This record gives sequence, C-alpha cells and structure tokens, in this order.
Amino acid sequence: GKNANKRLQYSAFGPTDYPPQEEEDAASDVTEGHDDDDQMYEGEYQGIPHPDEIKEARRAARREARMKARMAAEVEEETLPDQYESIMEDCGHGRFQWTLFTVLGLALMADGVECFVVSFALPSAEKDMCLSNADKGMLGLLVYVGMMIGAVLWGGLADKLGRRQCLLYALAINCIFSFLSCFAQSYGFFIFFRLGSGIGIGGSIPVVYTYYAEFLQMDKRGEHLSWLCLFWMLGGLYASFTAWGIIPHYGWGFSMGTEFQFHSWRVFVLVCFLPSVAALAGLVFMPESPRFLLETARHDEAWMILKQVHDTNWRAKGEPERVFQVSQIKMPQAQDDEFIEIQSETGTAFQRFMVRHMTLVKQVMKNLMSLAAPDLRLHGLFIAIVWFTMAFSYYGLGAWFPDQIKYLQFEEYESNVKIFHREKVERFHFNFTLQNQVHKEGEYIHDRFIDIEIRNVKFEESLFENCYFEDVRSTDTFFENCTLKNTVFYNTDLWEDSKFINCKLENTTFLHPKKGCHLNFQEQNDILIYLVSFLGSLSVLPGNIIAGLLMDKIGRLKIIGGSMLGSAGCTFFLLLCFSQWAVVFFQCLFFAASAAAWNGIEVITVELYPASKRATAFGVLNGTCKLAAIISTFTFGKVIGITKIIPIILSFSALVCGGLLAFKLPETREVILQ
Repeated sequence: GKNANKRLQYSAFGPTDYPPQEEEDAASDVTEGHDDDDQMYEGEYQGIPHPDEIKEARRAARREARMKARMAAEVEEETLPDQYESIMEDCGHGRFQWTLFTVLGLALMADGVECFVVSFALPSAEKDMCLSNADKGMLGLLVYVGMMIGAVLWGGLADKLGRRQCLLYALAINCIFSFLSCFAQSYGFFIFFRLGSGIGIGGSIPVVYTYYAEFLQMDKRGEHLSWLCLFWMLGGLYASFTAWGIIPHYGWGFSMGTEFQFHSWRVFVLVCFLPSVAALAGLVFMPESPRFLLETARHDEAWMILKQVHDTNWRAKGEPERVFQVSQIKMPQAQDDEFIEIQSETGTAFQRFMVRHMTLVKQVMKNLMSLAAPDLRLHGLFIAIVWFTMAFSYYGLGAWFPDQIKYLQFEEYESNVKIFHREKVERFHFNFTLQNQVHKEGEYIHDRFIDIEIRNVKFEESLFENCYFEDVRSTDTFFENCTLKNTVFYNTDLWEDSKFINCKLENTTFLHPKKGCHLNFQEQNDILIYLVSFLGSLSVLPGNIIAGLLMDKIGRLKIIGGSMLGSAGCTFFLLLCFSQWAVVFFQCLFFAASAAAWNGIEVITVELYPASKRATAFGVLNGTCKLAAIISTFTFGKVIGITKIIPIILSFSALVCGGLLAFKLPETREVILQ
C-alpha cells in the first residue's frame, strides 16, 4: 500500500526518481473487481497505455532499482579488500618488498636477541652485582613481563597511530634503555632499564608481521611471512656467537675507580642492541602501510605509497614505462568523531594534549574490547589457546634444556669431589688453586695462602692457627663450624659475615677486604651453554624452510597441527636425557619440529583479523605467548634435578591440545586480507 510505495521511493538513487503513487493506488482499489474486457478504455484506440499497465511498470522499475541498490551496497562493502588485493597484484613483488623484508627482519632479529641477552649475561652479572637467587629470578621474569606489556601496548596503538610510527617508537625505546642498561652499576637500575628495553622490543613481532603482510599479495603472503621468521633465528645465532666471543674475555672492559666497572658482559649487552639500531635507521626510509592509511581515510597518502611500490618494483624489473593505472581507491568511512577532532584543535595546549591522548586511550580500549565481538570470539579463543600451549611448551623446554645441562654438569662435578679427613698441615705455603674439595676436621698451623684461587671448597670443623691469607679469590667457598686463632685475612673476598658459618674467631683480623663479588672468568661451564643456544637456534632452520615452501601449498592448519603434534612426540625423548650431549641433541630435535608451527601461527593470526583490529589482536595474542613463557619457565625451573616427568607431561598435553584445536581454525590460505 502507501507505506510500501513510500519505502520503495527511497533508494540509493534518491527519493525523487519516481512520483508518489497514492492516487493511482486509490483508483485501482475503486475499480477492483470490474471486468476489463467489458470496460471500454477511451485511450485504447489512441495507443495510450492503460493506467494499470503504467502502475505495474513503475512498480517493476522500483523493485529493480531497490535490488540494484542492495547489490551496490554489497559491492561497496567488498570493494576495498578486493581492490586492494588487485592493486598489490598489479604492483608485483620485487625490490620494494625485499627492502622492507630486510628492515623488518632486523627488527625481528632484535626481538630474538632480547630473549637471550639476560640469560647469557646473568652468570657474569650475578657476581659483578652480587645478585642473589631471588634477584636472578626476578630479572629473568621482568624481561618477559616487559615484552608482554609492550606487545599489547604497541599492538593496540599500531591500529590507531600507524604500523611504521609505532614500530619507530618501540625500537627507539628499546635502543635507549638497552644502551643505558650497559652502564647501570646497581641491580635496581639494571632491572629497570631491562624492563624498559623489553617493553620497547615487545612491539616488534605484532607490528612487524602486520606491517609486512599489508604489502603482500595473497599468493605470496604465507611464503614470505615464513621467510621473515628466519630473522628471529638469526637473532639467537647472533646473541650466542657474540656471547661466546666476548663474555669469556674478562679483560675486555675498563674501570673508573672502585665504583664504576665495565666488564666484558657489559660489552656483550652493548653489542646486542646493534640490530635494533640498524632496524630503526632503515625504518626511517620506509613508508607507512597504505592499508592502514585507507582505514583512516588518508586516501592521497595511500595512493602515493602504492604508486611508489609499483614504480620501484617495475623499474627494478626493467619495465619503467609501466604506468600505475589506479585512479580511485574505495575506502571505508572515517570513524573519528568530528566533535572530538574539533575539541582537539581548541583550548589550551594542555587541554588539547589531554583530549587527544584520552581519546586515543578510549579508541584503543574500544578496539581491544571489540575482539570479543560474536563474529571474532570463537576463532579468537581457539587461536589464543594455540598461542598459549605452543609458547608454554617451547619457552618452558627452552629454559629447561640449559638448566638440565647445568644440573648434569653439577652432578658430574660433585661426583669428582675430593674429601680430606683429619689432615694436618704445618708451615706450608699454598700457591696453587684449591678446587672441588671438602676438608673435614683438619688442622692448619702457621700456613700461608697467598695469591691463589679457591673454588668450591668447604672447610668443616677445622682449625686454623697463626695462618695468613693474602690476595685470595674465592667462589662458592665456605668455612663451617671452624675455629680460627691469630689468623689474618688481607685483601681477600673471604668476608666475615658471609663466608664463615658458625665459626669461632679468636684474635682474627680482616684487613682491606675486597669489595663486590669475585667474577670467576676462568669457569668453562658457560661456554657449553653458548654452544647449546647456538645449536638450538640453528636447528629451527629446517622447520623454517619447510614452512616457507609448503605454507601456500598445503595450508596453514596442516603446518600448525602437524608441527605441534610432531613436537609433542619429541617430548618423550626427554626421558633419555642422561648426558649433556643427549640433552643438546633432543633440544635440537624439539626446536626443529616446532619451528614450522610458529610460522603457521603467526601467518594465520595476521589473516584472521580485519585491518582495523589486526595489530591489536596480534599484540594481545603475543602478550598471551609471553604470559605462557613466564608460567612455564617458572614451573619447569622448580623441578630441575627432581623429576623429568612433570615437564614431559605438561609439554605433551599442551602441544596435543593446541595441535588438535588448530584444525578447528578456518583455513586462510586463499582468503583476501579484510
């Protein structure tokens, strides 16, 4: 009736295309029921159409117009992703993508280095700064906490401020805090600077993958995002190689009095921030993601960057005459509130600052909450579980392998301990190293201990009378229930309050005790740890290559599920880790099996979410990954030397759960980035 006609008149083609039909409809209602054959229409002989025919034709035209309007609206919604994919295909894959690949790869390499810096520097730093076991645990924990915060923070901001801009901020913060941590003399400042460094580099993974994916066409996306993972491996190799080459050289440093010490491990920390500096310098010359610019209604900037990509690639291929033919790009409506924009340009400088930044915080939080929308909720939960289970096993076992090697080294060392019972030594000059010994109920009369090193030595219920200690350096050396009479300690690190347990000191003096903690740079156990980390990082190479070659051929789900289930099988080999080299071998096997899963997880995460939420979602999921790393490294570290069953059961269960759940995710191999 009338309401239907009114609705039909308002279409995408305007409200005035067709005249109102109330009178015609009323007329037709009056004549309804009459026989048209019996009625004579006076215009019939003049060739004029019947009013009912005109009415029906107009109704048909309105129906067709409404259908066209609906089709046009559907096309409008789908045009931007489809057109953007066509533009990227026209731009081709060439010099521009490979240049960006190198720059972003360096940023990813910096993230890989960050994961190893503290673990490599800690054995030296703990003695240089006199760290307790609680301090060491806190330092390792806060690095992951910083990376978790950084992932969520920079991922959320990248969807509002831009991929390139946020990555510049993140790398700059990482560079500044990494540099400052090299010179921090106190534990408090060092842990603060490493936390800031972690917050900076935490944005690397979510922003890098989002940024690079938006310059790739569909048939290149899986393969080239997988090749990008190789740089994380290079980060581990770089950290292991430089640690092995620098840290053992204790003399590579300098000191300024007794308050400022710059030992070789600080040189290592300084060298480790170079990949971040290189990435920051290269990123200055890279453009913003045009996909992000289109999302924020910056049409002209996006067009210029796409033209730059097109011209750079075809010029490098020897076809400079090819013209960028795109003249118009569809874009979504700007989502910014105009009232907020007006407010941000008025008022005092402080008011403008507060309006802009509070608005930004609200937009980021709103985007974060939108990840729980009904159309994203289920798949988001599945991919979050896959991230968590994979990280729980990978990082947990990644920390367990070196700790297990150290435990086996300690067991072997303890098995070779020499025990001396009731020995009596008089007027002897000790001028050689004492190592891995236990002396019980001994007597040392008029003995001299001068310019020697005492390592892992314990004196129990022994007597020292008229003895002289000078220039003695000690590591894990203690005197327990001993009696010391008329004994002098000169320029040693045998401190009265920490090295002597329940001892009786009679006329014993401590002159010019050494400050700080002795750094045992001759210890060789750490060299094997560097080698273990180097081989572990190198072992992911086959998995990365396989993932790169097969990602676009067999799909993301088979890569993820197959790799995680294969890694689950490898966890049972941990029962055979009875020697140091067995641990090294099975570590390499596990890392090789799990590498492909990481590639697939990162690729599918980019492809599951629309452009307006892509970096935010990636940041949240990467933050989930770091949370799993914190939980697993703490849990697995508590059972070192106690049992292998708990790490095996937890890792196996997590990998099987995540691997099976991965097959419930949608396959995104032939899906255009939304």
